[in-house]
Amino acid sequence: MAGCVARRALAVGSRWWSRSLTGARGPRPLCAAGGAGAFPPAATTTTRRHLSSRNRPEGKVLETVGVFEVPKQNGKYETGQLFLHSVFGYRGVVLFPWQARLYDRDVASAAPEKAENPAGHGSKEVKGKTHTYYQVLIDARDCPHISQRSQTEAVTFLANHDDSRALYAIPGLDYVSHEDILPYTSTDQVPIQHELFERFLLYDQTKAPPFVARETLRAWQEKNHPWLELSDVHRETTENIRVTVIPFYMGMRWRYCIRLENLDSDVVQLRERHWRIFSLSGTLETVRGRGVVGREPVLSKEQPAFQYSSHVSLQASSGHMWGTFRFERPDGSHFDVRIPPFSLESNKDEKTPPSGLHW
Repeated sequence: MAGCVARRALAVGSRWWSRSLTGARGPRPLCAAGGAGAFPPAATTTTRRHLSSRNRPEGKVLETVGVFEVPKQNGKYETGQLFLHSVFGYRGVVLFPWQARLYDRDVASAAPEKAENPAGHGSKEVKGKTHTYYQVLIDARDCPHISQRSQTEAVTFLANHDDSRALYAIPGLDYVSHEDILPYTSTDQVPIQHELFERFLLYDQTKAPPFVARETLRAWQEKNHPWLELSDVHRETTENIRVTVIPFYMGMRWRYCIRLENLDSDVVQLRERHWRIFSLSGTLETVRGRGVVGREPVLSKEQPAFQYSSHVSLQASSGHMWGTFRFERPDGSHFDVRIPPFSLESNKDEKTPPSGLHW
């Protein structure tokens, strides 16, 4: 199974490498192109699995960076677990897990039942299901290869000064769903290049995985918990385009992360966004515009996903959002993709903003 999942990671995560399979069994080493700053998303091979280059920079060679493990179907990954992202193809390390409530409107469509609708709007009622997500660090060598498909500074925080609107971001911090984790091991004591890796994790060869949390990581997690915590995830598919929304409360301001995935082989391009934002103060705001965060991403079989985050403020303590994305097909026709409605709940009113990143 690990080999099959890794094949998908290769197909969608890298424009540099293709692979021929001969059905061999055995260990599955991870390989990447060598050279400073020239690491594409990792790939798999064995003595009978071969990699061939496409548009490989001259002089770059493959070097082994680790060995794949079988993905966990049950349970969760521990702090220090190395992984390859099955969609975006980057290398990363798990910092700690979050238990979220996943509201999947596709499941509600397949098996309708009356249940809680957390957003309070829309024709489908969905029941939340517990699902594991992870706070992770992204290998800085892979950031240039995913910057057009995923923001590497998307996780923002409240800053430590009087202006509560001020934000700061930690580059290379992400949230990853359990099924997106392709675990691997490495003999390298510093396998991930990120400025926080050695500040957060300590190598201990007696442990599995051999990277354990430092007190610095535990203190940082506790201090920033209210603004990092992932509690609700909303998902819906329209015309084979799946939209996943994760909202975060940040003190009279909300951050929301959105992932768009093309589940089909047809190429489509995001052209417009249409948001409706309702505040419990009684206001309803409509926002229309071209693309998202200044981009109009193309979703194809080779690069099927795009992820970004943004912020919204309300005139009340709570509200909710919903809307549509308009996509264009190669023949010029358009179709609208629903954004699942999601709540903006200020359920951490007793918390105070974190005091920033200190060591």
